[in-house]
Amino acid sequence: MTQLFYLPQCTSTNDELLRFLRPGSTVVAGLYTLNQTHGRGQYGNSWSAPAHESIALTVAVRQSTLQHSDSLFNFHTAVLIRDFLAKLTNRDVKIKWPNDLILEHKKICGILIEKRKHQNHEYYLIGAGINVLQETFGDIPRAGSLKTQTGITYSPKKISEDLFEFLAAGITAPVPEEQILAGYNTHLYRKNQISVFEKNKIRQNGIIKSADASGYVWIDLENEGLQKFYHKEIAMLY
Repeated sequence: MTQLFYLPQCTSTNDELLRFLRPGSTVVAGLYTLNQTHGRGQYGNSWSAPAHESIALTVAVRQSTLQHSDSLFNFHTAVLIRDFLAKLTNRDVKIKWPNDLILEHKKICGILIEKRKHQNHEYYLIGAGINVLQETFGDIPRAGSLKTQTGITYSPKKISEDLFEFLAAGITAPVPEEQILAGYNTHLYRKNQISVFEKNKIRQNGIIKSADASGYVWIDLENEGLQKFYHKEIAMLY
């Protein structure tokens, strides 16, 4: 059973959804808006977009209904949203480690997963911000939207509703760890390609080899060889 709620405007869907959850509910619940005023991204970054040109959707899932570690759940979520957007656009959407979604070398979607305790139960809150209709991005040259990358005008409302149903059906499905990792690595952005990375303010070439079940990415660096990195320990310049 699922429940999707809508607000014409809200501060953060990750925050607002909690007040819609019934005590002890195992129902997969979601909340979306087309006008989020104080959205959050990874590592405390802000997420903002013009009203009615982007989607902010959060899906709440009881942690006790899931079987995977935090890292694998993160990867599984990224793969599911990637699959949805790839089918929607009929394009090869990529996952930039750890969980940004890239279409034609532009970021079109950011994902923020948080754990929250509510009514004595632990929940995963999956927050997805998708650029749908924007055509200008100010001083963010690596950003794009579904419209800029495909030339197609999509309905933010329909995408929100369809994505929620897709996630609700897929997020609690029993998927083997090997299948999650294989799917994630298959669509990993710039895997096995020479890219430029910045580590400790020093730039060097490297090649992404794979991501592992613990959430690390393995990169073969030009000057230091094969190493693993966790979030924020290295940055890809693209």
